[in-house]
Amino acid sequence: MTMLILIALGILFPITYITHMLASKAEAVLEPNKSESFHKLQQQFFIVYFPAAFSDWLQGPYTYQVYSNYGYTEPQIALLYVTGFFSSMVCGTGVGILADKFGRKRLCITYSFLYAISCITKASPLYSILIVGRILGGICTSILFSTFEAWYVHQHSQKFHFPPQWINITLAKATFYNGVLAICAGVVSNIAAEWAEWGPVSPFMIAVPFLLVSAFLTMFLWEENHIEPTCTVNYSCAALKAIFRTQNKSLLCLGLVQSLFESVMYTFVFLWTPVLEPLRPPLGIIFSCFMLCIMIGSSIYSFLIARKYTAVHLLHMSFIIALVALVLLAGAMKMVTLYPQDTGEYTLVAFIAFLVYEIAVGIYFPAVGYLRSQIIPEQYRASISNWYRVPMNILTCLCLLWLKNIAHIGKEFAFDTAVSSFKAFSMCIILLSVAVKLCRLLKLDNENAKLIMEFI
Repeated sequence: MTMLILIALGILFPITYITHMLASKAEAVLEPNKSESFHKLQQQFFIVYFPAAFSDWLQGPYTYQVYSNYGYTEPQIALLYVTGFFSSMVCGTGVGILADKFGRKRLCITYSFLYAISCITKASPLYSILIVGRILGGICTSILFSTFEAWYVHQHSQKFHFPPQWINITLAKATFYNGVLAICAGVVSNIAAEWAEWGPVSPFMIAVPFLLVSAFLTMFLWEENHIEPTCTVNYSCAALKAIFRTQNKSLLCLGLVQSLFESVMYTFVFLWTPVLEPLRPPLGIIFSCFMLCIMIGSSIYSFLIARKYTAVHLLHMSFIIALVALVLLAGAMKMVTLYPQDTGEYTLVAFIAFLVYEIAVGIYFPAVGYLRSQIIPEQYRASISNWYRVPMNILTCLCLLWLKNIAHIGKEFAFDTAVSSFKAFSMCIILLSVAVKLCRLLKLDNENAKLIMEFI
């Protein structure tokens, strides 16, 4: 089975290259080659964002192992994970307010220093210190997934007044190169954990200098953008009310769509390791396969956008692809329960379904990012982006608590039987089916470049 996974990796590399080349040629029509200011803005964004994202990727593979090596039980480790999501849910809205009112640049700098502290806490075996680290990590996750994008969109739209369609170019590139960073981070973290003195804590220590580099680059290369501050409480309420009071309800619908899809995505993160356990896979190689599929999805998005498909069409496409993958996964797990003697074959089907799902993720991120850039009012951009994450974090926490018969939590847990994973994927199918229905209600008003509801 390991040989088959290596063959899959060998096939994915040329596919990634070919789709990237096709996307680049297609983008040549869309991309403003003569706009030096646009390319300069992209470079300003990427040079700050990529070190920040790389530091986050470094930490993922070894979080569970750090807690396990300190001797904590599964319920204790589960509580640490839930604490991170709960922190992101509770503090995220406050993060958005601070970003919008007092400066996105300031919040991105704060991200680097807070996340560095969070990484350093992993060196302590004290449970209370680790809890503090998870709280800080949850706050930083909210900043990473909202404030950096909010800064770029403001500069793109409000300062330089570039065409909104060009945002697609930047977000697709960010998704593609995030895949590259993730693969590199997986290699670096594995080498560090195996050979460095701190063992599994080493990737967290390596992340610190990248965070500091991101902070200093932000200080010197970015300019501040924010809205003039008013009463913080009233501002928070206004941002929340804007989601529900928009005339065509497109803000609310997009938020629900994002929450449902990303809840399923985080469930996928928790499930893929135990589902593939019968293959006894090399986890690093499988992770690289997943990242290559995300890069393929990003290139597909860029190619189709250049062919005049809208972001709404591609968002819907990503949901359909993800739904097909989840149906395959649920079916494979059901067959494992019925025919356990063929577990290896059906687990291989699950692996292929996971790859398909990651392609959908690669299409989803630039699509939803572009739609957020067009629909969210500038004065509430970071705040509403974080409000969108609240139901996602709630659903993710509920999913963790619902999966009671797990052997591990995080990227290393395993279910006792395939029955549990079948139930989990069935739940994901229901959530994603609702998201598909909601997505079908959306369309883009090409004249005004705004998201609207078809039935309004």
